[in-house]
Amino acid sequence: MSKLLASLLFIFFSYAQTSLAQHTKRARDYGVKPGILTPGTFNAITDVQGVKVGHKTLIKGFDIRTGVTVILPHSGDIFTSRVPAAVYVGNGFGKALGFTQIEELGEIETPIGLTNTLSIHTVANGITDYVLTQHPNVRSVNPVVGETNDGWLNDIRSRNITMSDVHEAIEQASGGAVPEGNVGAGTGTTALGFKGGIGTSSRLLPENRGGYTVGVLVQSNFGGVLSIDGAPVGEELENHYMAGDIPYRVDGSIMIVVATDAPLSDRNLKRLAKRAFMGVARTGGFASNGSGDYVIAFSTHEKVRRNIRDRSKTRTIEDLANNYMSPLFLAAVEATEEAIINSLFAAQTMNGHNGHTMKELPVPNVLRIMKKHRLIEN
Repeated sequence: MSKLLASLLFIFFSYAQTSLAQHTKRARDYGVKPGILTPGTFNAITDVQGVKVGHKTLIKGFDIRTGVTVILPHSGDIFTSRVPAAVYVGNGFGKALGFTQIEELGEIETPIGLTNTLSIHTVANGITDYVLTQHPNVRSVNPVVGETNDGWLNDIRSRNITMSDVHEAIEQASGGAVPEGNVGAGTGTTALGFKGGIGTSSRLLPENRGGYTVGVLVQSNFGGVLSIDGAPVGEELENHYMAGDIPYRVDGSIMIVVATDAPLSDRNLKRLAKRAFMGVARTGGFASNGSGDYVIAFSTHEKVRRNIRDRSKTRTIEDLANNYMSPLFLAAVEATEEAIINSLFAAQTMNGHNGHTMKELPVPNVLRIMKKHRLIEN
């Protein structure tokens, strides 16, 4: 077989991997149901009304395995109709952009971008360009971008992502079901000893708890000792941090984006973001030294949005009382846990840079372990 033919076949199968990853069964399809709350219609961040997600996936040759994922808080003009927001840093080994202004003002004014470590500035420029095109007179933009390092499977130094890729991800953003696994910013990531990627989940509170929705999207790329709904999967598969001479990366990072339609202030969104990080611990992550672990949380409720065209000196908003936050805290923990698990179930084995390979989660073995521990039915 010629080198050219081998290269063409490799590219074909790499694209096939990504296409299949978008249609792989999710955890609940196998009876894995973490937590006690009920997911929304799509079990995705898009169950929060108005939220949209877009991906741009780059798989080229033997070395390029990366992409961009964008989250739009609502379908209107985000720059003029800003959403209250907060950030929480679980471990600060990362290159997040735009977080200091969120911390200071408690609001987001652009789509949220996720990508690889060395493309974060390109994605920020792409988002800035998008806003400037919409607003010819604007002279200041605070693009919000997070990253994880996909350099094990991706030739990250080549910095292949362009501003056009960012624009395409924004233009293609939509509601409904969200592609997961080897797509967008999750194309080249690894998590908990297996191929990681994009994952999402949601929780719908009962009416007597407010009836609000919490949705989470993750870019999983971190290490630890994998646990699925309490089952010691990483230990029993002998694939975990400190397991031996296996090619295991404990450092890496995770980006978590939390959306809710509850009328929350940026102060209570900060509290919500902190609880989301507990979902990482439930899957076996422990925020290793070289892992950048960040949470961005925002509210889409129309009565808490901040219209910059409104020049009033004071505002009247709805603000959920502290005593009613606990159900939302639980929802954030559960949705984060399941989003990470979904990112693993959806991802598929990928070959990449320098001949590296990251294998997919061995679902049949995982299900066997969970049956053993009576966490799913036989």
